Amino acid sequence: MNSQAATAVRLMIFDVDGVMTDGSLYYTDAGEELKAFNALDGHGIRMLQDSGVKVAIITGRKSRLVEHRARNLNIDLLYQGASDKLATFAELLAATGLTQEQCGYMGDDVIDLPVMRRVAFAISVPDAPQIVRDNAHLVTVARAGHGAVREACETIMQSQGTLDGIMAWYLR
Repeated sequence: MNSQAATAVRLMIFDVDGVMTDGSLYYTDAGEELKAFNALDGHGIRMLQDSGVKVAIITGRKSRLVEHRARNLNIDLLYQGASDKLATFAELLAATGLTQEQCGYMGDDVIDLPVMRRVAFAISVPDAPQIVRDNAHLVTVARAGHGAVREACETIMQSQGTLDGIMAWYLR
């Protein structure tokens, strides 16, 4: 892992399916989509935000469930239906005034590679295709939807020297 790269992260961007979820898509008989999000991952995002790192979501799919999850986690930088994630990334940089060298990105598939190859700190999951894992600075031990996001958040905070301060609040 390149901890120097993680130190530069001021904005962490997450994909959804296969990163924040296990990648499974569930549909009811009525055609409603269901997703399962991990509570540990969600709290990791909150701790990362508390440490001063902004959080964004860029996802290729569009779902009201993702809007609800983003709102629940106070993520206002939400980009859905992004068929060209690189163009969306450029839009996000313009909106935040940050540079790609100040960003991290966590993805799991080839659609994520254009952004992963440009950010300071690229993260993937163990179930990602080999080419995606080869282009990541960090491949989490935890699987997508099962603590991978939490692991990524804690890695960034550890690299930036903020994890102990965040944890001290819980250990009081």
